[in-house]
Amino acid sequence: MSYGDGMSARVRSEERRAAIVTAALEVIAERGYRGASLAAVAERVGLTQQGLLHYFPTKDALLVAVLEKRDRWDAVPPTPLRLDLLASLVEYNATRPGIVQTFSALLGESVTEDHPTRGYFTERYTQVRANMTQVLRAEYGDRLPNGLTPERTAPLLVAVMDGLQYQWLLDPDSVDMPGAFRDFLTLLGEG
Repeated sequence: MSYGDGMSARVRSEERRAAIVTAALEVIAERGYRGASLAAVAERVGLTQQGLLHYFPTKDALLVAVLEKRDRWDAVPPTPLRLDLLASLVEYNATRPGIVQTFSALLGESVTEDHPTRGYFTERYTQVRANMTQVLRAEYGDRLPNGLTPERTAPLLVAVMDGLQYQWLLDPDSVDMPGAFRDFLTLLGEG
């Protein structure tokens, strides 16, 4: 096998892994993590379950790849976050209901002690609250106009973002997720 053949095989393998992760996102969105089987994911990409295990040896390994893909999509530029960028992220999420649904389903399931994503989401929320605290401090200093500190407001900001996502997923025609989030940001700025 030549160097070029090896590169082609590696590219094909990466493309297959990406297709499997996309299929897993779809299956998890439809059935939830516990209801999603490796067999269903394999069928969606035209593989046997054994063939899928060549790329991802366990369901948990596949789940980690799904979450990593979502995190890459949501990665922000290295510039400091601002409230207007958060509003843009909410607007962006409104264009991709499947990803939001998958993430929300996994988040909901992760509250059980034995769920494989519990540690991931616990750590992620610690980081998200810290990031929101920085955003709020950069915007308002040590106190918001309402008197709350950035540390006290950060969990509220995250809760509003997540809560709006759930409401929007349940009734997208009635819930203007980006508009409601902008309204909340307006409330934060009022004394």
